[in-house]
Formats: sequence, structure tokens, C-alpha cells
Amino acid sequence: MGDLQVGIEANRLHLKPAGHNQKTRTTQASSMYILGIETSCDETAAAIVRDGTAVLSSKISSQIGIHHRYGGVVPELASRKHIESIVAVVDEAISESGLKKRQIDALAATRGPGLVGALLVGFSFAKAYAYGLGVPLVGVNHLESHINSVFLEPQPPAFPFVALLASGGHTGLYYVTSHTSVELMGQTRDDAAGEAFDKVAKLLGLGYPGGAVIDRLAREGNPERIAFTRPYLNKSDFDFSFSGIKTAVRHYVDKNPSDAADRIADIVAGFQAAVVEVLTYKLIHAAQIKDCKHIAVVGGVAANSALRNKVRQDAGGCGLKVHIPSVKLCGDNAAMVAAAGFHCLKAGMQARLRDDVFSRSQ
Repeated sequence: MGDLQVGIEANRLHLKPAGHNQKTRTTQASSMYILGIETSCDETAAAIVRDGTAVLSSKISSQIGIHHRYGGVVPELASRKHIESIVAVVDEAISESGLKKRQIDALAATRGPGLVGALLVGFSFAKAYAYGLGVPLVGVNHLESHINSVFLEPQPPAFPFVALLASGGHTGLYYVTSHTSVELMGQTRDDAAGEAFDKVAKLLGLGYPGGAVIDRLAREGNPERIAFTRPYLNKSDFDFSFSGIKTAVRHYVDKNPSDAADRIADIVAGFQAAVVEVLTYKLIHAAQIKDCKHIAVVGGVAANSALRNKVRQDAGGCGLKVHIPSVKLCGDNAAMVAAAGFHCLKAGMQARLRDDVFSRSQ
């Protein structure tokens, strides 16, 4: 098994408060309603999901307006905003679901990886909430949650499948054999794909977050006019490196200062095309090596229209079935946390009050 497998297994939670009359629930019951909580970075999110597949409610309080002026997430500000927002967001999610609090069967909260201060807000809140309701809590790995987001769609992939997880903090390829068992095949050695998008957007003065603005602006440019070298590293393995292409963009701007301002659309189109080509190639290559017929693209970068189109186009020619969540499920959200939590609970995993958060998969 790869590093993520080890990280997930090492960070499972088993919460049974000593002396507390915890609500009992069997997974064979007609329905299980799970309240999910997500605070790993700069979104405060809560959702109610039934049986790991049906989203009854999903509320997200974004902090983009707060962090925009700094060109990236400021951890201390993120933590403070989570504290201010979490009660209201959870209340709104429960209200929108049409359930009463007593109908909640369990809680699932992101335990890591992520910003420690931000994670502590959501995980500590979830501990107290679960304890107060007398229901189980499971701490969920953030990466595993993203992979489970495809199971909130009408036609989920069949096991096994290969998943590309691309976001601002993580880029990796995973061989997925069950809801709770994955093998890390390769990951970024430096900047994640989403991080590269943010840094290039900041370099060009396009603001934060960079993914959406580059996606939009690239449609106006010609991706072939400024061709950046594709950062494959080695076409036979599954690791990524995106720091070099970020530097290549900087060098182009420095060498062509008079043209850069007028050719921003072409610059971002060329940059985006290079990143998308590498992500797509390695995803399909991994599926072929593993002899999988299903592939998935998850995480914030999965919302990128060029990536969605490229994967579908190239995979179709290889006979692969593509699964990409709707855009609203690509970014950090609590519905995916609740979905992953459902399967963790089915596997008998629960949290303990003394359990802590973690910043990286161990």
C-alpha cells in the first residue's frame, strides 16, 4: 500500500466517550443521516447526507473575500473566521435538510490534512456536538473525502478505479479499491496543481483564487501561441512537479515585459494547457497500468473546464469511463466528508475524545 493508505489507517478515529450513553445505530437500518463538517482550509462547511449518497443539504461559508487582499490564505484569519461561522453554518445545514437534531445518527468531521488551527475548530466542534447528541463521530481524511465525492453523483465508478486528486494543497494519483482503501501511486514533488494556478495568477496580477480566473481568461487566449514545456518529469512514473512551469511563466514575463501585459490571455492559456496535458496523460497512463476501466477527477482543480474536457476527450479514445463530480462538489465541502464518514462508520470506525487533528497524512 502507498503512503495515503498508511496515513488513513494510522489516523482512524474511535470515539466512545467513557460513561456516556451513546445512541446506538446499525448500518442495516433503513437510513443513516450523517452531519458532515469541513474546516480544513478557508471554507466553513456543513452538510447532511443520507446513506453516503443522497445530499439533503450542503452549506458553505467562503472566506475568499477575506483572503483575496493577501493573495492567499492566512491561517490565523481562517481559524478565526471558522469560529465565527461554524454554529450558523451547521444550524443552516440542519434546517435545510428538514431533519431535527435528534434524527442525526452520526457526525463526520475532517481531521486532516489541512491547516491545524482551522481543523481544530471543526473537529473540536464536532466532538462536542456528537457528545451532546449521544451519537458516534468519525474523523475523516480530507483526501479520502474528495475521492468519495464521486459517489454523490447518480452514476458512480465501479471498484477498482484510478482517481486524480488535484487541488490547491494536493496533487496525486490513487488506485481506489474500496471506499476506505486506496493506494497512492504518485504525487507532486513540489507545488500542487492548484497552487501553481494561484501563484501564476498572483504573478500576473489576476488575484486570488487563481484557478477560476485563469480558467475564464484562458478561453480568450490561444494555448499554442506561447508553448510552455510540459513538466512530465518521467512519463513512466506518476509523480508531478509544477514549480518549474510556474517559473517558466515568470521567465517569459521578465523577458517580454512589453508584450506580457497585452498577451495575458495567451500566457494563461499556454500555462493551463501544459498543466492539463500532464494531469490527463498521467491519469490515463495510471488507469492503463492498473487495467482499470473507470477513472475519476476530484478536488478543486477538477472544476477547471479545460481539464474536464481534456480528460473526457482523451479517455473516450481509450475506452475509459470518466467520473467527475459536479462543480459544486469539487471544492472543499461537507457533503463529501459525510459521504466518506458513512463508509468509515460502516467499517466500524469511531473517534475518541482525546484524538487530535493532523496537518499531513502520516
